[in-house]
Amino acid sequence: MRQRMVAGNWKLNGSKELTRSLLAGITTGLHDDVSADVVVCPPFVYLEQAAAALADSCVKLGAQNVCAETSGAFTGEISADMLREVGCQYVIVGHSERRSLYAESDNLVARKFVAARDSGLTPILCVGETLNERERGVTEQVIARQLQEVISLAGAETVASAVIAYEPVWAIGSGLTATPDQAQAVHAFMRERLRDSGAKADACCMLYGGSVKPSNAAELFSMPDIDGGLIGGASLVVGDFLAICRAA
Repeated sequence: MRQRMVAGNWKLNGSKELTRSLLAGITTGLHDDVSADVVVCPPFVYLEQAAAALADSCVKLGAQNVCAETSGAFTGEISADMLREVGCQYVIVGHSERRSLYAESDNLVARKFVAARDSGLTPILCVGETLNERERGVTEQVIARQLQEVISLAGAETVASAVIAYEPVWAIGSGLTATPDQAQAVHAFMRERLRDSGAKADACCMLYGGSVKPSNAAELFSMPDIDGGLIGGASLVVGDFLAICRAA
């Protein structure tokens, strides 16, 4: 049976006080009925504070981005080894906002994936299509291209041992959500692509990300190929995040 997971992506939100209160609420509110892995991804500057707050809890720490390089003259970048040193176990790579706002190419995302794995971090690899691409009926082509770049560089089995998050770009922060059947179809397609590449795809943890809320989480997570969620806005509200964790 695949491990379930809920990962909270705080994006550009937070303060020392918000980090303290959110993590206190999450760690206090998690009970034995939550069997899913729970991951939080605060902004870089709060990672060390978060690591200390989570030290005696079951909640795991992730970062929102990583540099493809290990060291050198790359002003403003953070390496995978640095993330490991401050206590991270996971890192998000290829989030649609990084691809669209900061022009990260499929190749750069793949290099970041490899850098993370080489340092012992588990990447949460994000893939997804825009509204225009969905309306043109090329969703599968887009997902296949994004996956293939990472498979070519890292190997299919390495990709399958990480976490893959399908985030339809048109659903992120819009209030729109892919229907459970739409999300399931893409997750099943991703699993089949891994299988066709020779990986043990049935073991790969796959998340849905795109306006997941307490009201829709259980239905989404009941789909056979959806193993949990990558949560944006709802991860900043303790009650909502805990409800989603229980749904997983």
